[in-house]
Amino acid sequence: MTGTFAEPRIEAERRADGALILRSAEPLAAHPVSVVHSFRAGSEAHPDRLLLAERSGEGWARLTWGEARAQVDAFAQGLLDRGLADRPVMVLSGNSRLHLVVALAAMTVGTPVVPTSVAYSLQSADHGKLRAMADLVGPGLVVAENASFAGAVAAVAEGRTVLSMDAALSGALHPDDLAAAPTGEVDRRCAALQGDDVAKILFTSGSTGAPKGVLNTHGMLSANQQQMRQAWPFLVDEPPVLLDWLPWSHTFGGNHDTHLVLTNGGTMWIDDGRPVPGLVERTVRNLAEARPTIYLNVPAGYAALLPHLERDEAAARAFLSRLRLGFFAAAALPQQLWDRLQKLSSEHGGSMQMTTSWGLTETAPAATSAHFPITRSDSLGVPLPGVELALVPTGDKTEVRVRGANVTPGYFGRPDLTEAAFDEEGFFRTGDAVALADPDDVAAGLLFRGRIAEDFKLSTGTFVSVGTLRPQLLSAAQGLVTDAVICGENGLEVTAMVWLHPEHAARCDDDGVPDAGLRADLVQTLERLAAAGGGSSQRVERLLVLPEPPALDAGEITDKGYVNQRAVRERRADLVALLSAEPPPARVVLREDQSHA
Repeated sequence: MTGTFAEPRIEAERRADGALILRSAEPLAAHPVSVVHSFRAGSEAHPDRLLLAERSGEGWARLTWGEARAQVDAFAQGLLDRGLADRPVMVLSGNSRLHLVVALAAMTVGTPVVPTSVAYSLQSADHGKLRAMADLVGPGLVVAENASFAGAVAAVAEGRTVLSMDAALSGALHPDDLAAAPTGEVDRRCAALQGDDVAKILFTSGSTGAPKGVLNTHGMLSANQQQMRQAWPFLVDEPPVLLDWLPWSHTFGGNHDTHLVLTNGGTMWIDDGRPVPGLVERTVRNLAEARPTIYLNVPAGYAALLPHLERDEAAARAFLSRLRLGFFAAAALPQQLWDRLQKLSSEHGGSMQMTTSWGLTETAPAATSAHFPITRSDSLGVPLPGVELALVPTGDKTEVRVRGANVTPGYFGRPDLTEAAFDEEGFFRTGDAVALADPDDVAAGLLFRGRIAEDFKLSTGTFVSVGTLRPQLLSAAQGLVTDAVICGENGLEVTAMVWLHPEHAARCDDDGVPDAGLRADLVQTLERLAAAGGGSSQRVERLLVLPEPPALDAGEITDKGYVNQRAVRERRADLVALLSAEPPPARVVLREDQSHA
């Protein structure tokens, strides 16, 4: 059996200005011009293999590689016939067969795809961000799965063709009416694709700003998949099987995971579950049927899933039965979750190896990979083949910058942002802070040290690394808390605002005052964190519970579920002030409040 990981070989170059350049000694191997070419080759090599399955009632609606190719080519011809191939295609709805086929059809004929977050369509009150996106990219076709998107369609579809499976969307074109018999023009347009042609425009707010359209070229997407194949050599011989809910509007689900399947002849089971009570149970059921070989999720997804697997031996065995890799990204994984996952695998005889990578929408997304055994959850791994990292001193931190074939050329319609995003050597400025895991061995990889823009100082001058402290607090909470906002800028001590796990929400009243039992549990959380050691910047002395979830329209949370720390602190400045009030209000929990512990 082919090994899971390729042994990393890393070169380092120390610059006179203090910067450290890291690169893989392995060159990036030859690869197709685009992921579309990989898909078309796979559809010819194994047309009867299952490509995609999505829930339909109690069963699954299935699409083979050959069926997908026929539909993709028919839709591609339809785009050409209707004059829709020269303007972007905007997709409002979530992961589905229609979404995949339309996206591949557009990419086949050189039409950029603009998948947008479902949250902007279904959870936004004014659709303001959606309108801004549509005004910027000017799509010719807008795709909406069903009538639940009617409000969003009304906001952006004026003067544009709407494609939908649902006749309830008045005036929408049905997919059967878009499809046309393919001509040689489809093949010609596909053959003419160049690596620097735009495949997708992915809107991201990053972790701290307003949405911006990141140009994803065919070349950078294909290069990134080749980089991953070189880090995970087993992919060449073992087509991956995924069960995945991660949204295709985001680079993790839409690029990393979906293209992993398309490039390596795999199968994608669309998970209709989500990491929230009432929906994560669907994921547990789906795992038993899909039995993935690679499982990819965000930390919140693992946090929601683990209790079910720990209680249900049959579900755990199904999850682990042929699982080679457990993968997390998009946020730091609390160490206690890591340890519980490893324990689960050991107890059930699993061979799962946990791993991670680091990257951004601007890097397609993977720039590093932990393609070696690791035991700690804050490891980012080493640069992938074809990637150069510049570790640049920035104040008290070290910023990591990226250059390589998988890096974006810039932002759609925003030359100002593009110019500011790159340094004089062409390295993309990420704004992420890192440290060497072992200063004497660069092959030991990097450790994540947070977003530089999120960090702050106490009044003592001590820096607080939010990206380091937040996952430590979540680990200390042992499942009691789902997320936290670290506070205390210019104050005497570090404080925090937290959201409770839904199972514990009833233990707090409408004003955010915890009951006695919850207060004791929160005090114990703060004590566990303090007992881990460290100075004043690594302890939380006070916290309060936030009953109101983070608001998407207010920019408190991104479409990928990442909490914007500064936005929450600014929007809820009155609550931040309560954390330092004297005497402390009833809703504030103090670490030293031993009378409640």
